[in-house]
Amino acid sequence: MEIGSIGEFLAATEEQPLRVILSNPVKKDAEYRRFVYMKKKDGYQREAYTATQVFHKNLTGAELSADMQAAFAAVFRQCNLFYESRTVEIKVSKAGKCLLTQSVSDAPPKGEFSAHNREKKHLIPEGTIVPPLVDMGIFTKEGKVVASMRDKFRQINRFVEIVADAADCLPGGRPIRILDFGCGKSYLTFILYYYFTEIRGDEVNITGLDLKADVIRNCNAAAERYGYTNLHFSVGDIGGFAADEPIDMVVTLHACDTATDFALFHAIRAKASLILSVPCCQHEINREMSTEAMPILGRYGIIKERTAALFTDAIRAELLTACGYKTQVLEFVDLSHTPKNLLLRATRCLQPASVRRRAAAEVTQLLTALSCDQKLYSLLTEEGLISPDSGA
Repeated sequence: MEIGSIGEFLAATEEQPLRVILSNPVKKDAEYRRFVYMKKKDGYQREAYTATQVFHKNLTGAELSADMQAAFAAVFRQCNLFYESRTVEIKVSKAGKCLLTQSVSDAPPKGEFSAHNREKKHLIPEGTIVPPLVDMGIFTKEGKVVASMRDKFRQINRFVEIVADAADCLPGGRPIRILDFGCGKSYLTFILYYYFTEIRGDEVNITGLDLKADVIRNCNAAAERYGYTNLHFSVGDIGGFAADEPIDMVVTLHACDTATDFALFHAIRAKASLILSVPCCQHEINREMSTEAMPILGRYGIIKERTAALFTDAIRAELLTACGYKTQVLEFVDLSHTPKNLLLRATRCLQPASVRRRAAAEVTQLLTALSCDQKLYSLLTEEGLISPDSGA
């Protein structure tokens, strides 16, 4: 087989792959680390992974071959194709020689749909009796998904998957301490407790914090009703929060405007191993940024608002990197459900000093260009956790 003939291989195979992974970049400094193609009802979804982000693109079945062909020839040396009952691996050596191997597999590949249109296997599968999901109206008392709540069911499982992918970074040998800033009605807080205790079998202590006393009262009553003995809720302000014990994981979902920055600040200061944040209502930069150098960004209100929101999340992601975290920006839910669909996932690691300095400097450069400040940046610099010149 010659390089670039993967399209011919697909054309000669009547069976469509259910999952494809392109990996092993040709260049060490390649922008993309791997492509993953997942079979969907109406074609495929491509997930393109960089070091810190994931980009999604929908493809028709006819577009799959051309897209893979271009990527395999120019970017990657290895292609793994997963079918219903077999797998195919294609490797390209540095000398340009191709090696194709096939093996029989009894287990179907991971993916949303198989040849028999099987449903995706969720971490919280339908048919499981999960009391919070019953109370939310997502499950019936028999554990069946209510038809009108199927999108919400997928969103919850997506959240659990994002947690599961990074949960191994959390410490072992003792209860995991989790803090949920701005927990609200705490739907996902209850699911977190269920995931860690019932699925992973971990011992956890989770605290939800919110300003609304009546909401906190209802959440504590629900936790007691479910028998979730190590799940507690308190009335409190994110800005004035002070921890009296170590925090391993911080969650902040849809905390409005700079409340997200205060939550991230406390998480960084506590050296939390894992941070999950879905920002909301990023007004600060939208209100303060100068568009004099780029007037087109300020001409239309909706454009300025969305640009400011993206700037804000990019700054937060880079500040987490500057403080020693491996940071990813992921799609939490589909845009058709909510425009607030970005999730920051940060795991504490031994980030090289050069990477931390670069991240801090780039944030400083952007804020200078916008002629404005940003709350998390201010909090971290005032605390001495980062320096615009030398990094964290």
